[in-house]
Amino acid sequence: MADKLKITLVKSTIGAIPKHRATVEALGLKKLHKTVEMPDNKAVRGMIASVRHLVKVEEV
Repeated sequence: MADKLKITLVKSTIGAIPKHRATVEALGLKKLHKTVEMPDNKAVRGMIASVRHLVKVEEV
């Protein structure tokens, strides 16, 4: 496992269900093509798994 993950929002949340919108917001992503760095742990991995169709993930 990497130390950190670089998460980028690549698809809009306009048509997404409210739970997915809340997950994206909780990851710290507000605008399209913005990137955040999060620690690589099970909680963050689970959040990414639920919105994997909206985000791109890179290991740092």
